Amino acid sequence: MPFDIILAINWPSVGLKAAQLLLSLSILVVLHEFGHYITAKWFKCRVEKFYLFFDPWFSIFKKKIGETEYGVGWLPLGGYVKIAGMVDESMDKEQMKMPPQPWEFRSKPAWQRLIIMLGGVTVNVLLAFVIYAGILMVWGEKKIPADSLKYGISFNDPIFKDLGFKNGDKVVAVDGKPVNDFTDVLKQLLLVDKDVTIIRDEKRLTIPMPVDLIGKLVEKKKSADGPLISPRIPVSVFNVADTSVAYKAGLRTGDQILQVDSSATKFSDEFSEVMKTKPVNSEIHLTVKRGDSIVAFNTKTNKSGQIGFSRPSQFEQYDSMGIFKYTVTKYSFFEAIPGGIRRAGTELKFYIDQFRKILSPSTGAYKGVGGFKAMGSVFSGDGWDWEHFWTITAFFSIVLAFMNLLPIPALDGGHVLFTLIEMITGRKPSEKFLEYAQIGGMVILLALMLYANGNDWFGWGRTK
Repeated sequence: MPFDIILAINWPSVGLKAAQLLLSLSILVVLHEFGHYITAKWFKCRVEKFYLFFDPWFSIFKKKIGETEYGVGWLPLGGYVKIAGMVDESMDKEQMKMPPQPWEFRSKPAWQRLIIMLGGVTVNVLLAFVIYAGILMVWGEKKIPADSLKYGISFNDPIFKDLGFKNGDKVVAVDGKPVNDFTDVLKQLLLVDKDVTIIRDEKRLTIPMPVDLIGKLVEKKKSADGPLISPRIPVSVFNVADTSVAYKAGLRTGDQILQVDSSATKFSDEFSEVMKTKPVNSEIHLTVKRGDSIVAFNTKTNKSGQIGFSRPSQFEQYDSMGIFKYTVTKYSFFEAIPGGIRRAGTELKFYIDQFRKILSPSTGAYKGVGGFKAMGSVFSGDGWDWEHFWTITAFFSIVLAFMNLLPIPALDGGHVLFTLIEMITGRKPSEKFLEYAQIGGMVILLALMLYANGNDWFGWGRTK
C-alpha cells in the first residue's frame, strides 16, 4: 500500500469499525457455540473446551471449570466447543482410537447428535429474531413511502445513468413487483432479474436490466464512500456560520440554492457536480430562493472548494420540509414478537437471494464477495450507533446461521448431512471417513476465506 494512501486513511474511523466488528462477531460466535454447548450438556455429553476464537499453539486466556476449559484464542476466525468423541476442528485422533464412552458424542443416538449439531444455528436464528424485536420496540420500524418522494430518486452511480435512469425518476416496480418503501429499493434493484418500471415526467416507462448488474457495480465502484441511490433533495441551507465568507456575502439559514454561476443547482446531485469544477478560493455567483424572493450575490469557495454551510442531516427534517414522508412506528412487546419473526424471515430470504446470485457466474456477483474488510465497512465510522450496530449484528446472525447449514464438511451443515444419511440408511459413516471429510471441508473453507479476503484488498474476482 503506497505511503500516501496510508496517510489518507481515517484511522480513528477504521478503529471504530474494527471494534464494532470484533464485538459483533464475539457475540455471535459465543452464542453460536453456546447452542452446541447447552444441547451437548442436555444430552450428557462431556464438553472439554469452549473457546472464543481459535487457539493454535497458545491462548490469550483460559480457565478450567469442572470438566470444561473456557478460553479466548488469538486467531479471530470463529470459535469452537470440543465435545468428547466428536470429529471436529481439534482433529483429536487419539481420543477417537479409544473405545466409545457413554459421555461421548459418538455414543449418543443419531437424533440427539442431530439436535446438538443444529444447536448453534438455532441460537443464531433466535438471536436475530430477538434483536429485531428489540429494535422494533426501542427504535421502531422506519420507512420512507416510495410514492412520497416528491422529487424522485438520485442515482449516484454512473452505471444507472448508462442503463437509462435519470435523476428524478420514481421507481414504482421491480420485475413487476410494486415498490412500497424507498429503504428497500436498493435491495430490489440488486436482485432484479428482468426490468424496472419508473415514472418520469408523469409517464410510465420500463427499463430492461442486465443480468450482471451486481458485477458491473462492483467493477466500477469507486473508492469513495456513498450511497448508490438516495432521495433527490433540494439544496437547502440548514446552518451557515456568521463568521464564514458565505454569510458575510449574504447566504442565510433557510436559503435554497438555485444556481451557481450560470449552472442550475436546485438539487444536491446538480450542486455537487457543479462544485467539483470550482477551484479553491474562487469567486462564484449564487442565486438563492429566500422565502418568496430570489436573491443573488457573489461569494468565494473555501479551502475545500465548497461554500461552507450545512444541510439537513435527519430524515425528520426532510419530512417537515415536505420533501418526503418519514414514518417511525414503535412496537409494543407483544407486537414486536411477530414483527421480529417477520423481519428475520425477510432478511433471511434477502440473503438467500443474494447467495443464489453469487452462485450464478453470469451475474458477476462473485466479484463482490468480501471478507473482514467488507464486513467492517458496513458499521458506522462516525460514532457508535447502537441501532445500526444491532441491525448489522442481527443480519450477521442470519448469515452465520445460513452459512453454517451449507452441506460442507467442517460446517454444522456437513455434520447434519452425514447424520441425516445415517438416520435414513441406518448406517453410520466410519470415523476415518469423517476425519478425511473434516480435513477436506477445512481446506474448502480456508480457500473460500482466502478468496473473500483477497477480493477485499486486491479485487481477485474482478477484471483488471
